[in-house]
Amino acid sequence: MQESVVYQDILQKGIAQGLEQGEKQGEVAVILRLLHRFCGPLNPEIESRIQSLSKPQLEELSEALLDFTNLADLQQWLDSH
Repeated sequence: MQESVVYQDILQKGIAQGLEQGEKQGEVAVILRLLHRFCGPLNPEIESRIQSLSKPQLEELSEALLDFTNLADLQQWLDSH
């Protein structure tokens, strides 16, 4: 069973999906830490919105947050994405 092509395909897809999910969780964690340091504690709605972003959106946010000057900039960015 473990040597079958179907089994190996399912296993590889599962591993890839797990790695992708782990990378996304890591990106979310770093972004939230940076925003906590910059803005202080975030309200749960904002944290939830950040956690629901796609990986490309998280990458975009990670660059955009360098230009934020206040919490309103973050809110505006989230509203436009």
